[in-house]
Parts: sequence; structure tokens; C-alpha cells
Amino acid sequence: MKSSTKVLVTALMSAGLVTLAACGKKEVPKAAAPAAPAEPTVTVKIASIAPLTKKTPHLGKDNENGVRLALDEANAAKMKLDGKVANFVIMGEDDEGDPKVGTTVAQKVVDAKVAAVIGHLNSGVTIPSSEITSKAGIPLISGSATNPAVTERGLKGVFRTVGRDDQQGPALATYIASELKAKKVALIDDKTAYGEGLRTEVEKKLKADKVAVVDKHTTTDTDTDFKAILTKIKAKNPDVIFHGGMDQTGGPMIKQARELGIKAVFVFGDGACTDEMGKLAGAAAEGLVCSQAGLPREAASQEFIKSFTAKYGEIKQYSPYTYDATRAVLEAMKKAGSADPAKFGPEIYNVSFTGATGKVEFDAKGDRKDAEITIFKLKDGKVVPEAVIKGGVSTKFNLPQPAQPAAAPAAAPAAAPAAAPAKDAKPAEAPKK
Repeated sequence: MKSSTKVLVTALMSAGLVTLAACGKKEVPKAAAPAAPAEPTVTVKIASIAPLTKKTPHLGKDNENGVRLALDEANAAKMKLDGKVANFVIMGEDDEGDPKVGTTVAQKVVDAKVAAVIGHLNSGVTIPSSEITSKAGIPLISGSATNPAVTERGLKGVFRTVGRDDQQGPALATYIASELKAKKVALIDDKTAYGEGLRTEVEKKLKADKVAVVDKHTTTDTDTDFKAILTKIKAKNPDVIFHGGMDQTGGPMIKQARELGIKAVFVFGDGACTDEMGKLAGAAAEGLVCSQAGLPREAASQEFIKSFTAKYGEIKQYSPYTYDATRAVLEAMKKAGSADPAKFGPEIYNVSFTGATGKVEFDAKGDRKDAEITIFKLKDGKVVPEAVIKGGVSTKFNLPQPAQPAAAPAAAPAAAPAAAPAKDAKPAEAPKK
């Protein structure tokens, strides 16, 4: 039995199933090195407010996605504020493009103690909501609200990364007079702060340029039947019809106009300067002229375009501007070293950086310095940039050219010639594919 036991133990040891302690001592497993203590973190909430379910949800979601991309990048960079790694969280809210809903949502995010608000899409919602955020000391930056009143009320902490309607309106009117050579123009607006405000600016410049305004009408931002007013306009035989409103009304309007046989060129502001017009109106939308209060999406930085389209698909319109609005907040936080609105809010006036839409700086009112206006035409269902107007000077827009591939490396020095083949040698066969 003893001999058998010895053989069994030897076999088990060979198989690694039994280990004998060396020198009669029991081995003690080494303790794992203690894990490095986790860095302290601080959660920072940023609100994005836009219409996500009604009126223009395609534009609202585009705006929100611009904010999301900027915050995702900030989280990846592990920005430190007050000695802690910031964890940025988006609080996405739907204002339905309605001022009443917008103010309710604005109070909601204030109560939730967000650090900043990126929004709203529409001027008519941004204006009353910014009263609430400014009073609470929370910065608000819109990437698309263009009515001058957004920044003309003397409120602190209200900004925009796009141009204003008193820049956009005159640019459109100048294009109508000089490029379209219009003699008679009819005007329509949707009675919102945006639509009426832009129509007013267009009208002032047209009259200054001695272009006749032959008819003027008001609708709403929920109307769908425009044939009654279009029939009245047709009788005045205008060369151009300008509509201050969004694409959800502009599309049906131009379609109904063509059904009535109206040949006038349609001109729109940025609210209807989208590819959605081609979807809503089909062939009737071809040739429309429109503007955007900023550079076109095609001019956004290649880094932004690549990152955004990989995550969210096609850029609709103003996501590069909400991305830069969010970047402005982040840059101000870096300057202040804090996510406290009382500390970083004043620093937004001092930020200066190159973002997706070029150099971003603000004046004392909160307006973007040196904002551009772009004129577009709709061709084959897509809005295509024609000209960029900056400081009253118009230049033809040329699409950015893709980067050229690097030059091929210089060829290595030629090797010494091989010895001549023997007189009777056959040439080598080319390798078979």
C-alpha cells in the first residue's frame, strides 16, 4: 500500500495536481497591487432645447445632435473643472417650436440646475425663454435664432453663433434687386417673431433700392392652404414672392403657387432654406432662392463633417452652429476652471477659438462677430450655395476642395544594370495573372 501511495503521489505531482511546499514552507500568494484611486468627477448638465416632435423636428434634432457631438468629445477629452473630471450630460428638451411650451421648458431646465442652455431653434421661442434663463444667471446660446431682438434687449448671458435678420434681410433684398433684377415684389410672413422680423428687414431694403412692393400678406406657422392669398398675389403679377417662414409652410406654398400658374421666383430666409423644401414641393421648388445666416454646411470643418456624419448622418442645417455654441460654453468653462455659471458665464464674451464654422467670437451684445450670410438656390432637390456675403461684400461660393494625396516618395537610385543575357538565352516570361 505504501508503495502504491508513493506511485500515486508521484503521478499527481507530474500532472500538476499536487504541489509540495519547497523547503517545508507553505507558499503564500502575492497580494495584487492596490488599484489607483479613481479620479473625482463632477456631473455637468447642459440643456439642448429645440422642436423635436412638431413643426420642424428635422431641424430640431439636427440642432440637438450638434450639442451631443460636442459633449461626447469633451467627455472623451476628460476635461477637468475645479480639480475634478467633468462628466457632461445632455438634457434634451422639446419646445415644439411654441413660445408657451418653450418658456415652460426653460423654467424646467433652470430648476434642474443646468449649467447652460443651447437653444432655441426659433427666435419667437428664444426671446421669451431667454428672459427666464438670464434672470436665473444661466447662459443661453442659440445656433439658429436670427431676430435682432434676441440680443438687443440688454440681457446678460444671451448669445448666438449665427448672423442677424438685419444682416440677412438686406442681403436677400440686394440679391432680389441686383441679381434677380426684380421690379415688383410680393411679401408674405408667418406672423412669428422670425418670419415677420425678416420680412420687415427685406421690405426696408427693397424700398431703399426703389423696388416696388406690390402686395403684402400674413399667414401663420401652422397654415397649409395658401391658395386664397396666392390668387390675390397672382393678379399683381410680381417678379418675386418673398416668404418669411419655415419650410413646413414654404413647401406647400410654392407647390400651390405653381399649381395656380404663378411664374414668380420664390425667395425664402433660412427657415425654409433646407433640402426639405424639395421633399415637400417636389419639382415646384426647383430654382427657389434662399439664405442662411452663416456659412453653408459644406463649409464646415472637415473634422466636424466626418465626425457628425459618422454618428448622425446628413447635416440638415444648423448643427455646426449648435456644436460651436456648445464649444463656446466649454471654452469659457476652461477659462474659468469651473462649471459654475456665475464664474464661466462672463468668460463667454471673451472666448476666441476656431470651431466647425470658423472663428468664433462674440461682441458685447452677445452677437457673433463678422457673421456671414450665404445665398442658395435649390437644384435637383438640394439647396446649393451660390454666394457668401460678409461685411456687405458678396463673393461666389466655391466648394472646399478635398485634400490632395501626399506626393509619392522619390524613386530610389537605379540599381546597376544587370549583366547582358547570354546570346542564346530566352527572355523571361511575364508572371501569369
